[in-house]
Amino acid sequence: MKRILDIAALGGPAAVVVTLVGWLIAGMLPLPMGPGESTPDVVSFFTEEPNRVMAGFVLSSIGVVLMIPMLVLVSVHLLRMEGRVPLMAFTQLLAAAVTVVINMFPQLIFAIAAFRTDRDPGDIVLLNDLAWLLLFTGITPFMVQNVAIALAILRDKSEVFPRWLAYLNLLVAFAFIPDVLAYFFKSGPFAWNGVFVFWLALTAYCAFLVAMSYACRKANETLMVDRDVVLAKA
Repeated sequence: MKRILDIAALGGPAAVVVTLVGWLIAGMLPLPMGPGESTPDVVSFFTEEPNRVMAGFVLSSIGVVLMIPMLVLVSVHLLRMEGRVPLMAFTQLLAAAVTVVINMFPQLIFAIAAFRTDRDPGDIVLLNDLAWLLLFTGITPFMVQNVAIALAILRDKSEVFPRWLAYLNLLVAFAFIPDVLAYFFKSGPFAWNGVFVFWLALTAYCAFLVAMSYACRKANETLMVDRDVVLAKA
């Protein structure tokens, strides 16, 4: 069982690696396309090498779902903390499910934009805008997830997760706040490819997934100890 739990905990880092590799293949990294790009530039991105673009974003959509086992494992440990009234555990689980959907569907919309090279240029621009803005402005479920985890940890006396993890989750939630400004800026640090939207959110979320993976693996050890104690008493 511990081996299965430890493998589940690796879902976070695996999601980071596979998703970023997909973005590199698609051309979204290292310099993401901004909202100020001209229509010909946007069309060129999706139609010059459509198979590469589609392959990259399909790979990134697969990468996103790799985090699911770890996010479920987080709720397993939150259940241990909260006992008979696991409000934060279920809040985290529901918010996590929504965040996976928000992360996955924009990848598929990007791939759809490259599906037909003869598509009307205006439609390609619309799909590009839709994918970018869904990916980086639908941040409320992410913040709910981080705050739920933080509250559960801060209220816990058993120290299943370390307290520093609560403060990290609050910082991650705070880092998502500027993302909504992407609707109002087409250039600069608050555009969807800017420092305070793309790079801050990406860094914060990657740090969240890696940190939660580490904490879950540590918590798995205590879960096995608790099980052994129960079995010994039985």
